[in-house]
Amino acid sequence: MKKISFLFFLLGLVVCSFAQDSTVAQPSAVQDSLLHKMPPPAQTSPTKQMAAAALSNRANDHLLIQFGYNGWGQMPDSINTKGLSNTFNIYFMFDLPFKTNPHLSVGIGGGVSTTNMFFDKTYIDLPGKTHSELTFEDVSDTNHFKKFKLMNTFLEAPIELRYSSNPYNSNKSFKASVGAKIGVMVAANTKGKNYQNRADQTLVSYTQKEKSKRFFNSSRLSVTGRVGYGFISVFGSYQVNAFVKEGFGPDVRPWAIGLTISGL
Repeated sequence: MKKISFLFFLLGLVVCSFAQDSTVAQPSAVQDSLLHKMPPPAQTSPTKQMAAAALSNRANDHLLIQFGYNGWGQMPDSINTKGLSNTFNIYFMFDLPFKTNPHLSVGIGGGVSTTNMFFDKTYIDLPGKTHSELTFEDVSDTNHFKKFKLMNTFLEAPIELRYSSNPYNSNKSFKASVGAKIGVMVAANTKGKNYQNRADQTLVSYTQKEKSKRFFNSSRLSVTGRVGYGFISVFGSYQVNAFVKEGFGPDVRPWAIGLTISGL
């Protein structure tokens, strides 16, 4: 009798053990099923991470140095210019690549722009000592300066939409950009050198400088464009708003074309 009771006891233990295993196995199977149905966590591939790092650290025109020829659009025939009027610009830029298209980026920054316009036997009364507006007086029949120029200096903030055919190595890439720049005039002055008589004979060798911004618009807005390969490109710009204040002189619109050397 005792043996039979002992056998029933062992049988009960085995049944309980199987029951516990079955109970534990069921929820684990459900959990496994749910885990298989859940999407894997999103991960950025090493290739994409390396590409993003390469774009953020690339050299792509962070420094622009420009020099070229400067002229005036809508200039009256009564204004006599000569020589090689010129412009020199230097800008420091941030380059912000598009995440959706590495060939495109936005360049934004700041810098300095200078222009020099040379005139032939012309006097500009920049301070307005004898005129209430900006005049370009023909002095070919009287005493005059052999060399005479008008210089303007601006602080500017350019912005560009850029394209690069090889965004990971822009120094060996076709590049193009369009944009605009907003500037503030910080200085305007004339410079006359070597005073001559009407026969172009030097009377006095000296330099005269006059300074005033009273007749000029203090701000300017220009449209710009560049196209080139590697670190050399051709640029162009055109001032949209009036250079001289309305009612105080001719409505000329400065433009420039020249070369850009870029780097960093």
